[in-house]
Amino acid sequence: MDNTIYTISARGKKPNQPVKDYLHKFFPNIPLTKIDSLFGFVEKSTLYSGRPFMHTQLSDNDYKFLQDHNIGIRIPFTNHYVSRFEYEEFLPLFEKYHQKGNSLIITNDELVGWIRKDFPLYKIEASILKDIDSLEKIDEALKTYDTIVLPMNVNNNLKLLEQIDQKDRITLFGNAGCALTCPNRICYEYISRKNKVLGSTNKVFRYIYYYFSFVLNNKWCMHKIKPRKLHGVKDFDIDKYYQMGFRRFKMLREHSGRKTGY
Repeated sequence: MDNTIYTISARGKKPNQPVKDYLHKFFPNIPLTKIDSLFGFVEKSTLYSGRPFMHTQLSDNDYKFLQDHNIGIRIPFTNHYVSRFEYEEFLPLFEKYHQKGNSLIITNDELVGWIRKDFPLYKIEASILKDIDSLEKIDEALKTYDTIVLPMNVNNNLKLLEQIDQKDRITLFGNAGCALTCPNRICYEYISRKNKVLGSTNKVFRYIYYYFSFVLNNKWCMHKIKPRKLHGVKDFDIDKYYQMGFRRFKMLREHSGRKTGY
């Protein structure tokens, strides 16, 4: 019996696009019953990272649809830098989605401790931003996190994957974008810093700040500093990893007009 489950990216989803339509358009071959969760930005927050925060991706109506279909929401609170004061500022946001089946993607270990104490129903996943790429790092992270997202390039390290004991607590990428071939992911921390502003300002200033911080600035992305050949999203052989014992897969969508790093 195939017991694979998927966590699906809502990045690139427009705020007014119903999540049902989004899933049907971009992930038509994945049944709703196989989707464990959808991850994306909910309300405005300075705790996001991974991508610049520009607008909400999952609305209240989307959340209701997910609940009705037993699909969890997975919020990427992946910012590297979080203070206790900042955490407490967003307690109402944590409370809103605090129920069994929902999860958070985290980079900052200290934030995990606060959440465990105050919101025990959340499952907590270690973000790809933590760059957990060895058995030692995996064993250490599993002491703190429920599950771990391994970097895309680790999919090619079959020797390492075979040696992982708790494969049921590992999330592998089912497909991959620019991070797969990036020689130095300098964007991770840069986006964390910029989201402190993007997640705390109004929409007009947010777009102005984004333009100057990302469009005009060529030093935040390794591809801009040292261009490499880019193609589309790479699909991994999920069946191969399934035979190895992995069951959890993270799926991205390809954005029209944008090339990614495979």
